[in-house]
Amino acid sequence: MAVPKKRTSISKKDIRKNIWKIKAYFTTLKAFSLAKSISTGNSKSFFVQHQTYSK
Repeated sequence: MAVPKKRTSISKKDIRKNIWKIKAYFTTLKAFSLAKSISTGNSKSFFVQHQTYSK
């Protein structure tokens, strides 16, 4: 016989949501930092070839 599960408390739900938000925040910080280092040319993990346009 199927028995309904207990309801998850609001505080537990908020804790899980905040963990997800914190992970997303640090991922965006890391991505922004990498993009910044690539755009300034200070990246040590990526080699970017700059193209020169001449007419």
